[in-house]
Amino acid sequence: MADSSEERRLFREAVDLAIRLQNDPANPVSVQMASAWAARSPAHAAAWARVAEIHGMTGRVLADRRKMSGSGRLSRRNFLIGGAVGLGAAGAGSMTLPGALLRMRADHVTQTAEIRRIALPDDSIMTLGPDSAASISYSLTRRAIDLLAGMAYFEVASDASRPFSVAGGKVTATAREAAFDMSSDAGFVSVSVEHGTVETHTQVLERGATERLEAGEWITFSPSDGQAARGAREAFQIAAWRGGMIVAERETVAAMVARISRWVPGSVVIADPFLGERVVSGVFDLSDPVRALEAVARPFGAKVRAIGSMVTVISPV
Repeated sequence: MADSSEERRLFREAVDLAIRLQNDPANPVSVQMASAWAARSPAHAAAWARVAEIHGMTGRVLADRRKMSGSGRLSRRNFLIGGAVGLGAAGAGSMTLPGALLRMRADHVTQTAEIRRIALPDDSIMTLGPDSAASISYSLTRRAIDLLAGMAYFEVASDASRPFSVAGGKVTATAREAAFDMSSDAGFVSVSVEHGTVETHTQVLERGATERLEAGEWITFSPSDGQAARGAREAFQIAAWRGGMIVAERETVAAMVARISRWVPGSVVIADPFLGERVVSGVFDLSDPVRALEAVARPFGAKVRAIGSMVTVISPV
């Protein structure tokens, strides 16, 4: 798509067509209008597919289940919230991968708001963040961790003969003796170094890229194209989540919501996908994670709403 404003316009048109269909599902004119609109261009088709994904439409023009406003008609806001809740409820507690599969692969799994300090076989220490999972593979020649979900802080014991590597998605961080943090949030993989030297390697679209990080430096890789954003911060801000704070610098709302959500029971979903693409910086207090979510959403005119006890929705006002 040409730009974000055009993408947003097409998305809203697709939502309005979907609402018209669901409010009058027996009307063949509405069906024809939606089909013709989606066929106008690849961008139109992509917008329609995005709306279908949010609302859980699989193989049908619209799901039978309706989310009505007080007037009995479906509104754009309720359409987005209703669809997002359905997706969020389906994924609650799964930490991106289905829970059972994740547990089969992982050596260590944490629950909501749980932080666990784990001694590794070489005297290194892994501090596993909430709602996170990791597997461990050691041999005579390698020390390897697979961060399957979430976040972790590593204090790497010196071993000149065996590099210490952590893989998170398509990003691998390698060190000999260092302390560093890795997190995977909404597809964005971040690495930040407290002390020592860490090399990161990312493999996206069959092209690799290696970056070298020194103490105080951080890097975040985009899930779509592997592009990297870099910066520096004070050492005490590295893995500040261990002390109940999250420090963000030029991070997407989606990534921040995913990270803070690890302290929130149930599922947290963003009803407007364009909100997730916005960028935020700041320091967020995890002693009240819902208020932290509100602090992330408020600058963009969004509200945080609890839907029952296990789903929290972030949506436009």
